[in-house]
Amino acid sequence: MPTGIVAAAGRSAERRMNLMHRVENDDSRRVAKKQKRGDMNLQSRMENLQIDSETKLVGVFGYPVRHSASPAMHNAAFRACGLDYLYLAFEVKPERLRDALLGLPALGICGANLTMPHKEKAVQYMNELSEEAASIGAINTVVIESGKLEGYNTDIEGFVKSLSEDAGYAPEGKKVVILGAGGSSRAVLFALAPAGVSEVIIASKPFKQADELASEIARKFPEVKIKAMPFNSDSIREEISSCSLLVNATPLGMKGEIPISNTECLHEGLTVYDLIYTPPSTLLLEEAKKRGAQAVNGLSMLVYQGAASFKLWTGKEPPISVMKQAAREAVLRQT
Repeated sequence: MPTGIVAAAGRSAERRMNLMHRVENDDSRRVAKKQKRGDMNLQSRMENLQIDSETKLVGVFGYPVRHSASPAMHNAAFRACGLDYLYLAFEVKPERLRDALLGLPALGICGANLTMPHKEKAVQYMNELSEEAASIGAINTVVIESGKLEGYNTDIEGFVKSLSEDAGYAPEGKKVVILGAGGSSRAVLFALAPAGVSEVIIASKPFKQADELASEIARKFPEVKIKAMPFNSDSIREEISSCSLLVNATPLGMKGEIPISNTECLHEGLTVYDLIYTPPSTLLLEEAKKRGAQAVNGLSMLVYQGAASFKLWTGKEPPISVMKQAAREAVLRQT
């Protein structure tokens, strides 16, 4: 091979090596910068948490639960009130719920919140239930008192306040459609039925769950016209087209899904309330806005139910404005 070609090939190889080194160095710097930023965030967070052997621990059990804004919201509230509490998120699989709950007193944990999918199953492990929780058959708050598990439901209070104060919706005499028949939908139903709604339609997959819940509500609130329908059917879309409130109490939307395949039933004058708050605007809410409906996510319900839980654990009045701000910031960090 001619000497010139060999030399050129050598220079080309050298340039490639230098380029690779520069890329590697750039990647290393980016990783180091990201790591430094993470370390600074962690250091800042740890400096704000004065944890010692006297710190009281509470948390939230869910599966999944990594998206939860509750830790940021409650820890901000504890700091604002000068309380020595720490709130953590615990990812608890359904088959480990019993172990997790029964272990709370032994660990000295003073309370917990429950989110999907634990709200109904947790009832059987409580030593005592509030009157409201016993009636609903679902809990979202646990208080440890003298080694015993006390179950409460603050979702009703959270939903009622959010619906009134943030959505400006008055349910009396109105027709409502609820998607889902789990613990959250039970709280929504037990909030709306006593408030004077005229008609409620429940849709769930499997249908049997919706049918059983509708029968239960009909017995407890005979003045409310109620029926169950198959999930995502033509008949449920027809009901949505003539209702004034649509509530999504399913997890469909957290990962980009939409609970109804045809959104032409959404209309002006309709309030669409999605209990999901991460992402802050689900596909359902986006479609609602396109069709002139009012769109409301579940962040304010999270705040109000959390505020009621805060008071049960601490006996103190919750700093609502602090909790709202912290919850909003936590959601924004995830988007």
